[in-house]
Amino acid sequence: MNSMRKLRIAKIVLNIGVGEAGERLGKAETVLEKLSGCKPVRTLSRTTNRDLGIRLGMPIGCKVTLRGPAAEKLLKNSLWVRENRLPAYCFSNTGGLSFGIPDYTGYKDESYDPDIGIFGLDIAVAFERPGFRVSRRKIKNTKVGKNHRISAEECREFMQDKFALEVFKAVSYTHLRAHETRHDLVCRLLLE
Repeated sequence: MNSMRKLRIAKIVLNIGVGEAGERLGKAETVLEKLSGCKPVRTLSRTTNRDLGIRLGMPIGCKVTLRGPAAEKLLKNSLWVRENRLPAYCFSNTGGLSFGIPDYTGYKDESYDPDIGIFGLDIAVAFERPGFRVSRRKIKNTKVGKNHRISAEECREFMQDKFALEVFKAVSYTHLRAHETRHDLVCRLLLE
């Protein structure tokens, strides 16, 4: 394989959206710091929503970005929590992967702490190839060529080879046709 076509993990972002500032946000920050070993950054509200009690610029969540070997180690542990199985819809067409962890106590070394409570988190993985820097450089930046972009299928193959990830096709009832019942949909999906 051409060395310029090899995929690699650019970064991993762990995110906990709390929806409010205060004590819960501080607890979410301690969870992220325990999992990643890095100090989290607060995410701020972009709009005002009176129904939810959110003002513009109010801290509503926290996130941590990891790169390199630390990112791969955390991704391996996070996939272990999900039993190395993810549905196919977790992969985006632009070369990304995102999935959720319902409870941080699912990790190997973590146990329930009544002072913190239960927090779930979202994990977003960005993939890249050598040469993607052309879109980020300061002088003469340009778009990544169409043939050099990453597809969802390439991300799936990379994750299956490197992390032994099992990707399955999830059955969704949102694809019902106007005349079908749920039973008809299941039969049609089994026949496909």
